[in-house]
Amino acid sequence: MHTTSTRVRIKALKTDIKEFNREARLLAKVPMMAPAIRERHAEVERLKEEVKKLESSDRARIEDLHVWEMEKVKGSKTYTYWMAGWRKDGKIRNVHLGSIKKISEKEALEKARKMKAEALEIM
Repeated sequence: MHTTSTRVRIKALKTDIKEFNREARLLAKVPMMAPAIRERHAEVERLKEEVKKLESSDRARIEDLHVWEMEKVKGSKTYTYWMAGWRKDGKIRNVHLGSIKKISEKEALEKARKMKAEALEIM
């Protein structure tokens, strides 16, 4: 697994959950702080739901994608094009995305994400 924006978000949410739980434990030691403790617990539950939603969406799996340039030499000409790869059923699947002259890296990445989602039957 590689670092993706969704995985970074999930990690940050889990850190926030730990912090709110720690605050609730500290507030439990102080008399008359029941409303603040309930507020912390409500926030923890909201964050847990958000983490659960992100983890079940398979969004992080789709984002875990690497796009690279491939060079192919045919005779005296050199052709460059975008490639992407992912795992499916224990095998690596490499796909051709298009010529570097015709599509940008951002467009290639979006195309690869759509292809990966279709191949893995996520969307």
